[in-house]
Amino acid sequence: MKPVELKPGICWTGAIDWAIRDFHGYYIPKGTSYNNYLVLDDEPVLIDGVKLDFASTCIQNIEAVVPPSKIRHLIVNHIEPDHGGALSRLIELMPGVPVYCTQKGRDGLARFHDTSKWNFRVVKTGDTLNTGKKTFLFIETPMLHWPDSMMTFLREDRILFSQDGFGQHIASTQRFDDEFVACASMAELEDSVWDYYANILMPFGPVIKGKLEELGRLGVEPEMIAPAHGVIWRKEPGKVLRTYQDMAAGKTDERVVIVYDTMWGGTGRMAQPIMQGLKDEGMDCRVIKLRETPTSVAIKEFWRARGCIVGSPTLNGHIFPYVGQFLIYLRGLKPKNRIVGAFGSYGWGGVAVKEIMETFGELKLECFAETLTTNYAPALSDQAAAYEFGRKFAQAAREYHKKFS
Repeated sequence: MKPVELKPGICWTGAIDWAIRDFHGYYIPKGTSYNNYLVLDDEPVLIDGVKLDFASTCIQNIEAVVPPSKIRHLIVNHIEPDHGGALSRLIELMPGVPVYCTQKGRDGLARFHDTSKWNFRVVKTGDTLNTGKKTFLFIETPMLHWPDSMMTFLREDRILFSQDGFGQHIASTQRFDDEFVACASMAELEDSVWDYYANILMPFGPVIKGKLEELGRLGVEPEMIAPAHGVIWRKEPGKVLRTYQDMAAGKTDERVVIVYDTMWGGTGRMAQPIMQGLKDEGMDCRVIKLRETPTSVAIKEFWRARGCIVGSPTLNGHIFPYVGQFLIYLRGLKPKNRIVGAFGSYGWGGVAVKEIMETFGELKLECFAETLTTNYAPALSDQAAAYEFGRKFAQAAREYHKKFS
């Protein structure tokens, strides 16, 4: 794509990655974009780089606006290779350019590039850069989602360049939220926001809550939010800010998701009456079989629901591997404010359900008092017990959800 103007003299110069589907183990069916931005002023500024594979595309976009040698400042909000990979290529075209980043950013960049000749300017929250008519305010955001992370606010134009915050993995010819919604829907865009938050930012809710409050104290009230992935929020920046506030506070839907896998079908046949019991209690629910669903999708559905019931057969004295993978992924994301339960079938040693609940206990989630197991294939009496299990879990989930309403 060609450069796209956000406001007069401010351009998107990034790249669209239509083909990518695996983002460090996170399934992204819509692809993604690597967004960076060029701000023209008395002293032009480039904000962030792109993935190395797309360096040439980015350089062509910059050249369509201004010769790279004319750029006088480079701001690096985040050093992860999908944003910082092309920095060496870019800096070759901007010899001696000052590089603005956090101290952690400087330290980390030296692990990815030969930075011995880079002209670093380490910044902290509250520091500013004046380039003539424009002022850039730097805000450190460590662990949102790397230690080096920061955001940059362009005061005069009220644009927040938010690195990975408020982003989405979407490859699209539409660069702005209103354009995307006109071609797709707000529901699809919101789902992408939830998906991104659940798989990348879930562990950092307290950090996000604190940083949103800090933005207010610093007088950062953006009328546009330009993230490092996905569409730019120009129509409803307040909407995504409110969504993040809600997610950071643990708000979610009154819903239960059943996440399971099955070996010879026994655990799968238990999932259906559990689902029916949930439904008959008026509880919205989703059912996900892990081998047929990317783990990242299951994580998103977990995050959107107040309750989760995980089902697994026992294999070789442990959890079924596909279920184990889901739980390992979940453990790293450190979810909070969820009620959880477990069920499963077994042959001669029913260990999986116990191991699932032990994991939930380690995560300090609200553990449902009952578990459900069956030997080999469930009989009619087992299916009836599964139905009652679903009903009881729905009742408990509804009461637990009231704490957050």
